[in-house]
Amino acid sequence: MRDMRLYINLDHVATVRQARRADEPDPVHAADLAEKGGADGITVHLREDRRHIQDRDVRLLMKSVKTVVNFELAVAGEIVDLACELVPFQATLVPERREEVTTEGGLDLSSEARRGSVARALERLEAVDIRTALFIDPDEHTVRASADLGADAIELHTGEYANASGAARAAQLARLQAAAAVGRDLGLAVHAGHGLNYRNVGPVAALADLEELNIGHTIVSRAVLVGMERAVSEMAELVRKARAG
Repeated sequence: MRDMRLYINLDHVATVRQARRADEPDPVHAADLAEKGGADGITVHLREDRRHIQDRDVRLLMKSVKTVVNFELAVAGEIVDLACELVPFQATLVPERREEVTTEGGLDLSSEARRGSVARALERLEAVDIRTALFIDPDEHTVRASADLGADAIELHTGEYANASGAARAAQLARLQAAAAVGRDLGLAVHAGHGLNYRNVGPVAALADLEELNIGHTIVSRAVLVGMERAVSEMAELVRKARAG
């Protein structure tokens, strides 16, 4: 079974800071503690409306992170410009709607126009040697479209799995497993994330074709109570045990 990387999304550290428009808590400091807790990478989403992560955060994280930075971004000119300037290890293209609380689903690759805008962003990112990923729903058609566009990786949206229970959750897990297998067969690296927490992460972490998880909100929430380093360490141990089992 492939090793599993755990990337920590620090968006909601910035959410707390922006609630008071203050200078704390600082995502840069949180990244250092997350790495000490066992994070394999740091994920941040610079949204067009700058509701949490700010340009300053991304610039400082690029200088201070000892592992790697996974930069989540919409298919938007100014944000793609910044990614091409800073050259993070990985750029993950995600959908973005102003009215949503958090990302509600994967990229829509159903139309030629939508695929064209994603393709242009991928071309720009790849031209400066940034590893690319597409955040998508776990269905075979979209996985195949992602491969056709030339992305290096896909990140499967786990929100429906996380929000389901019982037989419905088992069905969503099977859907993730099937999509991951298709992606791997097509030569894509397969990641997953959204809504995963300390109670539901195990079955997803155990999927053999996955190699990376992106987890944020639950870890930031836990960190409020026990500290960032411990919160990350506890999640890393859950992932390790699920992978070993």
